[in-house]
Amino acid sequence: MDIKQEREDNTCPVPSGILVIIGGAEDKGQQQDKEKEPAEPDPKRMEVLKVFMEVMGVDEPVIEVFTSASSSEPEESFNEYKKAFQEMGAKVINHIHHDERGEINFKELEDRLNAAHGVFFAGGDQLKLTSIYGGTKTLYLLKKRYINDKLVIAGTSAGAMAMSTPMIYQGVGKEEMMAGHVKITTGLEFLRDVCIDTHFVNRGRFVRMAQVIATNPTSIGLGIEENTAIIVRNGKDAEIVGEGVAIIINGFNSRGTNIAQASNDEMITIRDLRVDILSKGEKFEIPEINPPHK
Repeated sequence: MDIKQEREDNTCPVPSGILVIIGGAEDKGQQQDKEKEPAEPDPKRMEVLKVFMEVMGVDEPVIEVFTSASSSEPEESFNEYKKAFQEMGAKVINHIHHDERGEINFKELEDRLNAAHGVFFAGGDQLKLTSIYGGTKTLYLLKKRYINDKLVIAGTSAGAMAMSTPMIYQGVGKEEMMAGHVKITTGLEFLRDVCIDTHFVNRGRFVRMAQVIATNPTSIGLGIEENTAIIVRNGKDAEIVGEGVAIIINGFNSRGTNIAQASNDEMITIRDLRVDILSKGEKFEIPEINPPHK
């Protein structure tokens, strides 16, 4: 299939915004030893967070940090990001946290989200994020601004995994090798036909991503290592930044999977996956296979 030729018929709007998809455990410029007094953030470090700041393209950006994926210590998480962003020049860093859909006050958020240059989804539980914001006016506004404005949307760890569809929410260890034991659902859909997984090399998540691609061969998998990010411009033009690698998996020509016939305790088989391993500075294009859909 000639993907570029197929794209000529795709009339979906090209997003004006930028996605910064982070593999988790990004350097915040602070000492990692919890038993010692944290050091002040070092602006010479924090490469991945600096990219988020830079692509917003303003000297003093307004940032909204979502910590709703966190079930514990959201204030601590917010304060870490606030301190780092302040060191890099941001003056207005606001905190958004909800534990339930019913807590969302859209009228209170609307002006803030319209004024933001960037939003940042911190880590935690990706299923918590989608269950709270899926189908809400808040998510609709973010998508509208991502398409029409130059809004930068970043996510790390669970906040990154929630940015696409399909979205993994369960399946670790031996489970990820067993056919049908990796669970997926609809993410926040800033990218469609893309599955994002984080901490990818550190936590050995290749096989579970392969399962997702076997059951959703129209999709590609983006596995991102820690302190590493993929920047996505125009909804499709991607670039790797940070100290690790990104692993791109596609199953467009895959065959021989047993996933539909396997019993609950049978190990997964998949043949002819394509795998690319990309490091800092490498670029690739996210394929658009499906016809346009809104």
